[in-house]
Amino acid sequence: MHTLICGSLAYDTIMVFKDRFKNHILPEQIHILNVAFLVPDMRREYGGCAGNIAYNLRLLGGKPLIMAAVGDDCDPYMARLKQLGMDATHVRKVPDSFTAQAFITTDLDDNQITAFHPGAMNFSHENRIGDARDVTLGIVAPDGRDGMLQHARQFHEQGIPFIFDPGQGLPMFNGEELLEFIRLADYCTVNDYEAKLLTERTGKSLDELATLVKALIVTLGGNGSQIYADGTRVDIPVVPAAELLDPTGCGDAYRAGLLYGIANGWSWLKTGRLAALMGSIKIAHRGGQNHKPSRAELAAQFDAAFGEKLD
Repeated sequence: MHTLICGSLAYDTIMVFKDRFKNHILPEQIHILNVAFLVPDMRREYGGCAGNIAYNLRLLGGKPLIMAAVGDDCDPYMARLKQLGMDATHVRKVPDSFTAQAFITTDLDDNQITAFHPGAMNFSHENRIGDARDVTLGIVAPDGRDGMLQHARQFHEQGIPFIFDPGQGLPMFNGEELLEFIRLADYCTVNDYEAKLLTERTGKSLDELATLVKALIVTLGGNGSQIYADGTRVDIPVVPAAELLDPTGCGDAYRAGLLYGIANGWSWLKTGRLAALMGSIKIAHRGGQNHKPSRAELAAQFDAAFGEKLD
């Protein structure tokens, strides 16, 4: 049986400016801003929330199905999915469009200036949950606005439990829409900033929102994460990383751990621990899909971190 991952596939073009933005941006001239940054270092990564989540779930031995929309420039990404042995049956190619792309410039203080082009992502609503077969679990991750709304409703209509993961797409929705997502979903996961925005827009506290789902998961960066479920809160510690290199995609790796634990009927403590481990492994590598631990290595690291067997 499969886990259906609804979200974006994207290219991330990452450039490094070997100076500090503040040395080149004059606050008193911000109204006529016109700057150019020389970026001798540049790399292109495979990303997008659906791609990253599916990649990590595959590492764990899960069976992800990706549902996404891509553009005319998708061939390298499609070739990668095939090479990884991932099913791209439900990746729709939208003619005369680009695959979603983020252009990220980072300075020496790790400040970032990002431009994001959604491209084919805006056509995600043309994909339908009912077209996927043998699906027992799903996730609605950041994607086109209409696609996120439609897929949440379709998951619910099909009786397929799913995680609502609004991510950076959260500001697109008002309070009523967010409450609809949560009432349709079985689980909801947000980071600490998104949690604050979610409570502000819905007018409900985290404890109140937690009563609407089987579990509400809040990640806290270096402070671990919290899982509100069954009227209690499970505190999940962070797993120390080998190196703090690049946070890009850490949240997606964490969500893959959640999906794997849910699919296997684990306790929330064990599920949260696996999710934390996946985030820790990812942060020690650049890009969202360049870490390559084997299943055996993941099991060994889980045992070392928690004194518990992964299976």
